[in-house]
Formats: sequence, C-alpha cells, structure tokens
Amino acid sequence: MESTPTWTDEPEHWPVHASTDVWRGAAPFAVRRDEISRPGHPDEVFGRVVVEHPGAVVVLAVDDDEQVMVLRQYRHPSNLRFVELPAGLLDVPGEDPVVAARRELLEEAQLEAEEWTPLNTLYPSPGLSAERIEVYLARGLRAVEDRGGFEPAHEEADMTTHWVPMAELVEGVLARRLTDGPLALAVLTYELTRGSRSRS
Repeated sequence: MESTPTWTDEPEHWPVHASTDVWRGAAPFAVRRDEISRPGHPDEVFGRVVVEHPGAVVVLAVDDDEQVMVLRQYRHPSNLRFVELPAGLLDVPGEDPVVAARRELLEEAQLEAEEWTPLNTLYPSPGLSAERIEVYLARGLRAVEDRGGFEPAHEEADMTTHWVPMAELVEGVLARRLTDGPLALAVLTYELTRGSRSRS
C-alpha cells in the first residue's frame, strides 16, 4: 500500500534570463519585472512582475480569559477599516522576527508578553511577492504605559485597540465578516490547535 504523501510547499528556482526595475524608491519596497522560463524550456521566456517585500510579523495576543487584542485600522488600497492583529514589517536587516513582534505589540497595543510561541507562517500573495509573514502567539500579557518611543502617525494615529473574545473572532471569520488574512490564519490556527496545546 502506498503511503499518504506529506503535502508541503517545496523550494524551486526557475531560470531568470533578465530582471528590470519597474520602480525602486525608498526601502524596503520595490517592483521589478523578471523574464523567466520553465526548467528545460529556455526558449519559452515570459515575464512576471515581482513586488519586493521584507516580510512581516503578526501577533495573536491572548489573555487569561481568552480575549484577543485587536486593532481597527483603515487601509487605503482596500478602502476598508479592518479588524487586525498587531503587526509590522521586518524592515531592520538581520533582526530576529520575534524581536520585531515584541516591538510591534508594545508600539501598537502597549502590551508586553512573557510567552512567545510561533503559531504559523503565511505567504499572502505568492503570485506577486515573496512576502513572508511570521505569526506568533503571545501569552502572559502585561499592559504598559510606554510605547518605546513610538509616536502613532497617519493611519496609525486613527487606529483603535479592543479586547474581543476569541470565539467572536472565529465566528466572524467563518461568517466572512472579518476578512484580514493574517487575522483569519491566526485565530483559526489557534482554535484548531487548542487541544494539542492543552496536552503539551
């Protein structure tokens, strides 16, 4: 009997024949066009636009009562005010993602956490960008007054913070009212792995 395959995303590199900058402004973002071909088919060259992105971190901060810290923040490209989790770019070269996650939780939610656990990983738009999002579970929360010198500006100056029961977030995702991708991944991963965490 054949064994059931383990389904996993696998590294693969197709030949790049040329690469041209479409836009390259202030770091950390850029847009380029790559001319690529399938392995073994060098004469079948075609173009793909790539958005360069440094990656990001997202924090699912859960208190002892199973309440989750969420943000309401306006996102101009979508013209929506999303319910999101504390998050931020990995825009400090060489920085450990969990260090960035700690900073974002402090700056956006004025919280510190004693326990940090990797929860999941997400490529939100792999056909356009190599952006990789690391999602962390933060427990043992403590409110603090200091934001570490961070001063909210622009959209973040209009951002609000809220404690929401985990069950309400799960229900909102399944009802398609909450549509932020990282939030959906985080709360559903947390819910589906609840039993394994309690046994560990």
